[in-house]
Amino acid sequence: MVGCGRVGSELAMQLSEEGHSVVVIDKNREAFRRLTRFHGKTLIGSGFDRDVLFQADASHAHALAAVTSGDNTNILCARIARDNYAIQNVVARIYDPQRAEIYMKLGIPTVATSLWTTQQVKRWMIPSDESVEWTDGTGTLHLVERLLPDHLAGRPLSDFNLGANVRVVGLVRAGQGRVNIEGLFAQEDDVLECLVNTAGMSELTAFLEGVS
Repeated sequence: MVGCGRVGSELAMQLSEEGHSVVVIDKNREAFRRLTRFHGKTLIGSGFDRDVLFQADASHAHALAAVTSGDNTNILCARIARDNYAIQNVVARIYDPQRAEIYMKLGIPTVATSLWTTQQVKRWMIPSDESVEWTDGTGTLHLVERLLPDHLAGRPLSDFNLGANVRVVGLVRAGQGRVNIEGLFAQEDDVLECLVNTAGMSELTAFLEGVS
C-alpha cells in the first residue's frame, strides 16, 4: 500500500484484519497514526524508491495499491510495480478522471477520487474476494461485483448467465456503468455486476476461476 491517507489506512487495516500480509509506505511518519488496527509493516519513503521497495519485499507481492495524493506518483508507482516487479494486481488512485482511459490503455486500472471506496480498490487487489454488495431481505438473493479474469475476455456476456442461479445485470467498463449489455462481449478489466442466489455464489466463482 503506497499512501497512508484515509483510504490507504482503512484498506490496510481491513486487509490486515483479514489475515493478509500488508506493507504500508508513506513519506510522512505521522500518517501511520491512522493505523489503529494494523499488524503489518510500515516504511517511511517513496513508493518508487528501489531501496524502499526492496524492504517491502515487492518482488514477492501479490498486489499493490498506489493511493497517495498525487496522480503522477500513483501512476509511476503502479507502472514500476507491474513492469519491474511483475506484481499481478495493481491499481492507482487518480484525481483527474479524464486520465482514466489513458491509463487503462496502459494496462493500469484506475479509480477516480469521486468514485473511490476501499471496496473498489480491494476488488482490484484481490479479484477473488467474495464480498457481497447487496443482499435482499430473505438472505437468498445477492448482488455481487467481480473483476473479469483475463482468460474470459472476448466471450459474449450471455455466457456468464449460468442456468437459473446467475445473471449478469450490468457492468462497469472504463469507469462507466452500463445496464444495456445485450450483445456485448467481455473485455479485459470489465467489472461484472451479477445477481445470484445462494447456490449461484459458488457457481459463479468456479466459472470465473475456470473450474469445470
